[in-house]
Amino acid sequence: MNTRPAVTAPTHPPLVRSFHGQTLVDPHAWLRADNWREVMRDPSVLDADIRAFLEAENAAADAWLAPHADLRRTLVKEMRARIKEDDASVPATDGPYAYFTRFREGGQHPLICRRPAGAVAGETILLDGDALAEGKAYFQFGDAQQSPDHALYAWTADEAGSEYYTLRIRDIAAGTDLPDVVTETTGDVLWSADGRHIYYIRRDAEHRPSFVYRHLLGSDPANDVLIYEEPDKGFFVSLGRTQSGRFGLISCGDHDTSEVWLLDLHAPLAPPVRVEPREPGLRYGVEHHPSLGGVESLIIETNADEAEDFKIVTAPLASPGRASWRDLVPHKPGRLLLSQSAFRDHLVRLEREDGLPRIVVRALKDGSEHVVAFAEEAYALGFDPGYGFDKTEIRFTYSSMTTPSEVWDYDVESRARVLRKRQEVPSGHDPARYVTRRLMAPAPDGELIPVSLLFARETPLDGTAPCLLYGYGAYGISIPASFSTSRLSLVDRGFVYAIAHIRGGTEKGWRWYREGKLAKKTNSFTDFIAAGEHLVAEKIVAPDRIVAHGGSAGGMLMGAVANMRPELFAGIVAEVPFVDVLNTMLDDTLPLTPPEWPEWGNPITDAEAFATIRAYSPYDNVAAKDYPAIFALAGLTDPRVTYWEPAKWVTRLREMKTDSRPLLLRTNMEAGHGGAAGRFDRLEETAMVYAFALAMAGAATGL
Repeated sequence: MNTRPAVTAPTHPPLVRSFHGQTLVDPHAWLRADNWREVMRDPSVLDADIRAFLEAENAAADAWLAPHADLRRTLVKEMRARIKEDDASVPATDGPYAYFTRFREGGQHPLICRRPAGAVAGETILLDGDALAEGKAYFQFGDAQQSPDHALYAWTADEAGSEYYTLRIRDIAAGTDLPDVVTETTGDVLWSADGRHIYYIRRDAEHRPSFVYRHLLGSDPANDVLIYEEPDKGFFVSLGRTQSGRFGLISCGDHDTSEVWLLDLHAPLAPPVRVEPREPGLRYGVEHHPSLGGVESLIIETNADEAEDFKIVTAPLASPGRASWRDLVPHKPGRLLLSQSAFRDHLVRLEREDGLPRIVVRALKDGSEHVVAFAEEAYALGFDPGYGFDKTEIRFTYSSMTTPSEVWDYDVESRARVLRKRQEVPSGHDPARYVTRRLMAPAPDGELIPVSLLFARETPLDGTAPCLLYGYGAYGISIPASFSTSRLSLVDRGFVYAIAHIRGGTEKGWRWYREGKLAKKTNSFTDFIAAGEHLVAEKIVAPDRIVAHGGSAGGMLMGAVANMRPELFAGIVAEVPFVDVLNTMLDDTLPLTPPEWPEWGNPITDAEAFATIRAYSPYDNVAAKDYPAIFALAGLTDPRVTYWEPAKWVTRLREMKTDSRPLLLRTNMEAGHGGAAGRFDRLEETAMVYAFALAMAGAATGL
């Protein structure tokens, strides 16, 4: 049933523009609210015609989903039963206190807490997320940091889903917030060493993080001092801190170039100092060591000197520029350096080679190294440096598609591991019931595409199994083969869950990313199609029971493969899909457009980029042909993929497609890019997606 909305869209004149001698006609441009900036702050000011259109689409989607209400309730019930409702994180010690988060039974939002270091009692609730979210349609914590003397707690929260965060400062002893309130920040928080100043970032008129301010506690935020303004509209700004605690970091960059400024946290009135001027294509990140070889130094990971997969260099703090950089960890092609943290006696880095992550510990006194790695065929590994510089203990998290998440403390000198937490699945989980594998699917140009699989041991791999095939493939983001309790609801119903690690990510090094961007973007699409075809050819999944799934840039992937190979998929789920690529990249007033040009190309100034994007942009390539069933999800206050992209795409699909398969659009009118904020509310959205996938793969009766 191709459910259509009950309300017909009003008639508006098309938007007609010319670029590079080509005429673009956009009949659905009216769905872009002229006051979109105000809508981000206050969804109630949305144009009445647009609201009526979105609500009609929601009603139509709800009508289609209604017969699957029992299935959705069952899915939510079993997914919730796998969540430890009163779960808590492993405390992280910072001086006299250990900080952690926990949930109360039935609670949607975290409680941020602390207790005396080394104690198991004496908890203080610093922030109660459930209480703070009471009565609000949306609530999401951002950054939160304790002051150096542990008397205050700076915290941020987004109350619309638009990624405008309000900064507040909690007096821990009093349990109340100070009068200092800063609105519309990015959520980043950084304390000066004396605990009297806070650094934060504001966005510009186009929602881009651009301005770094310094706030003096007790003063009027209107008098806060602007200490950095980003001159390039294509650069975003973020705040960080070195592990030593000496410097704050103002990191500026796009997807191709970066620049870092040092903030001396012990001299908060001093201006920031640039490490190395920006240079197109040069990327670097900074750590600090007070006495490396007897010299106060910076430790820098960089792609300088054609080190595509990055290397680590050192430089004296007194002369931090590139002319002083000396190799510490040389470049090795195919070994991608992901992050590093510097401690007094050790340098710890996270890297990935042959698609698998590992932690490498380097002794600074003699350069000797050892590796923390694992034997599973596919797994996810994360590294948390925690607080402190003089310590020898680090923390890492490990999981695989069959193994629940584990938190380990690791002593880098003794190499002793202590398991601090293993994820509990209250309803039960037996890893032996499941199988994880990694396949290599041949792409049309001969590249081999890694594909991670999860399936139940009893699932027959005879070409009859349904499949959910997930993909992303952009920005160099690698999709980890990690554990998820939710996806077991599909796997337990006979699905093969597959992740296609396509080009555009960095699973096989920086080259893998470079080969999936700009003029080579279509490699991402053909890789995903090749992964699906390989699963069919190997008789792992059924040729008519594959449901594709992707979100954001992965949603663009969904739109592209729907145009290119619609017959390969029984259904497509596109969450907050970036599908109106050409029009968005032509609109430099949108938050992400200038920073995205290094990823997709600038079609305003570059005729070749215009032609390339126009040739694959999903919205611009919808054709009069049969399409698979499609479920698109959007967020009204989403600043990353604006709501009108999926709305326009679905409208054009309705006009053009020649089949009667379901075409659904559901917009969360009270959320942004991440969907619902509450942990149980998110299950409702997941259940909608899974019910659609089960129905399209012919497995919806398997309750």
